[in-house]
Amino acid sequence: MKLEFHGHDERYTVEQSLLNLFPGELPVYEPIRPGDETWAIISCREDGDFHVTVKLSWRGKLVPYDYACPLEGTEYERERRRRHAVGACFFLAYRALTGNEPPWGMLTGVRPDKLVTEALQAGLAPGEAKTLLERDYFVSPGRAALALKTGTAAFEAAKSLSPRDIAVYIGVPFCPTRCAYCSFVSQSVEKSFSLVGPYVEALVTEIEDGGRMVQETGLHVRAMYMGGGTPTTLAAPQLDRVLTAFETAFGSALDSCGEITVEAGRPDTITAEKLAVLKGHGVDRVSINPQTMEEHVLRAIGRRHSPGDIETAMNLAVKCGFPHVNMDLIAGLPEDTPEGFRRSLERCLHFGTDNITVHTLALKKGSRILLEGLSIPGPEAVGEMLDYAEPALERAGYAPYYLYRQKYMSGSFENIGWTRPAGECLYNIYIMSELCSILSFGAGGSTKMVDPARRLIQRRFNPKYPKEYTERRSKLRSNQADFAAFYAR
Repeated sequence: MKLEFHGHDERYTVEQSLLNLFPGELPVYEPIRPGDETWAIISCREDGDFHVTVKLSWRGKLVPYDYACPLEGTEYERERRRRHAVGACFFLAYRALTGNEPPWGMLTGVRPDKLVTEALQAGLAPGEAKTLLERDYFVSPGRAALALKTGTAAFEAAKSLSPRDIAVYIGVPFCPTRCAYCSFVSQSVEKSFSLVGPYVEALVTEIEDGGRMVQETGLHVRAMYMGGGTPTTLAAPQLDRVLTAFETAFGSALDSCGEITVEAGRPDTITAEKLAVLKGHGVDRVSINPQTMEEHVLRAIGRRHSPGDIETAMNLAVKCGFPHVNMDLIAGLPEDTPEGFRRSLERCLHFGTDNITVHTLALKKGSRILLEGLSIPGPEAVGEMLDYAEPALERAGYAPYYLYRQKYMSGSFENIGWTRPAGECLYNIYIMSELCSILSFGAGGSTKMVDPARRLIQRRFNPKYPKEYTERRSKLRSNQADFAAFYAR
């Protein structure tokens, strides 16, 4: 879509709105010429108030829209109002042009419920926070109610955190096979087996250095999450080595650690021996993630396990006595249907697990779904799946406790973590609501340094690929030095 700006340069706001509302369209900065059918002209002026006019043309149909707001407060607040006005006007022009009502309104970010958490922290009543989403951001009543629940969970979780509390992430970027929807760094073990041993050694060294840094800096770990990839791709002795390094290196910094989570993800990687190692190290939450319980859908996404393997893995987890077990499902997978998704959800509910995460398929550029043009359900079918999930989970005693959105999601929906009472995974709340710093270890690790009081967030990234990770130790040490310096201020 060709874009022209007059009287402003709110390029980022317009680009994000464009990508959100017109999937597949990219911004083009060229003059609009007679005969062009897809373009937008965004004009702004100030006279005490801030006035925005958007002229939006889409496939030959033209709609103009005007929006104005007062400019009040500090310069930071005034700039925030300008950005909001531009985004709101573009959204309202889109709505007038197409008649579409996106469930999340004009919101484009990953964390739509963060507005609720901030509103509650500022003293607004829950009803006022919900109204804020509906009135100012055009969020549907149903999604606003959902955001109120998850935003309130984050608000409550934040109360128990101190300024020197952090969470830890340990990444293992290996899987048995690569799923069709995946664009992560994770690599198939059958193609990269020789990398696993050196990777574990490098990971242990990074954890030992990081634990020492955390203790010297006087920080406290409130939650640890080992993800991937699939951590249980590692052999039992390798898992034991990584978890022993974590416990030993962090020592007394773990005295207030309330949870240790490991993604056991793929049932074809789960054995009684591995689960016993996890239980022996105090792991109190595992994820066993079928994504679907439909045999033909598992084949379509490139998984080698069967629904029966999932049941076997769940039985092993129950025998080991883990207090919390999570299961993931994805709405919108290739070859799936609303009926198939319902069967998958009902089978997960039958297991009695206290956590179920319902994802919406995100069409990521590096995934086999896009590269090979696999057939996937349309937005209407995905909407049916999610519309079934919410009341079914609520009837079974679950409540939503965290949510997030991604780019290129089917139907512009969301991912939601559901839990029975007292089953919340705090790490998920901390990272999605950006309540505290996350110190990340492993290839592709993204360390996030958070100071909520100053609204300050800084990021550091580990080398992306396992081989690069094992060879660039100086980058890992540099990231940890920056983490320590962040808390020395």
